[in-house]
Amino acid sequence: MSRLFVRRPSPLLAEGELTHLDRVPVDASLALAQWRAYVDAFRSRGWDIVEIAPADDQPDGVFVEDAVVMFGDVAVLCRAGADSRRGEASSVRAGVVASGIELVEIVEPGTLDGGDVLKVGRTVYVGASSRTNAAGIAQLRALLEPRGWEVREIPVTKVLHLKSGVTALPDGTVVGFEPLVDDPALFPAFAGVPEEHGTAVVVLDEGTVLMSADAPETAAAHRARGLEVVTVDVSEFEKLEGCVTCLSVRVRD
Repeated sequence: MSRLFVRRPSPLLAEGELTHLDRVPVDASLALAQWRAYVDAFRSRGWDIVEIAPADDQPDGVFVEDAVVMFGDVAVLCRAGADSRRGEASSVRAGVVASGIELVEIVEPGTLDGGDVLKVGRTVYVGASSRTNAAGIAQLRALLEPRGWEVREIPVTKVLHLKSGVTALPDGTVVGFEPLVDDPALFPAFAGVPEEHGTAVVVLDEGTVLMSADAPETAAAHRARGLEVVTVDVSEFEKLEGCVTCLSVRVRD
């Protein structure tokens, strides 16, 4: 059974951190409806939904992927690069521990946001971004390499997180909107996509990906590859530099 950690959006969502985008109005009610539809897309495919305790005082708390990353049966609790987000960690820690998952942590002076972590097979690409520092990457490497993972550092200057610019298809091909990618040549297999909101996919299974409804040309390209594509509207989260990957943490048992 695959599990999905999620947290419902805070009423303060519109006050979330922004780095590369200008602030525009966010509809909190629409965001909640979109979040529910996102969760239902996983539930309808047999995922077991695990809700992290609400954190209504944390505007960015819905972006649970930034707080914890799964590596097989081990979870790494991150230390947020933005001071305003460090209050999210305690409730995420409690939810992961209650689920019986082994937990290790990034500690000061390291910072690591889960949105900077892209796994392709046993390779872990980690974005050196405004939110993830060298100490955090070094700690992650020390935690993972003894467990059989290879950690590769990737520069990120054009977007908030590595996975704001690239994600990976089930066959390991890294996909991204090239104007947002510092150096596509750092990935062994890279394929450009035609739309900014087409950069992010969540692998549901070996033949299916979930992505934003705001990238129809990219969805058509993935279907031409033989993939089934599930689309969801995440417009209110995209206004805050969010995407389909950062709204959940996937635990594949």
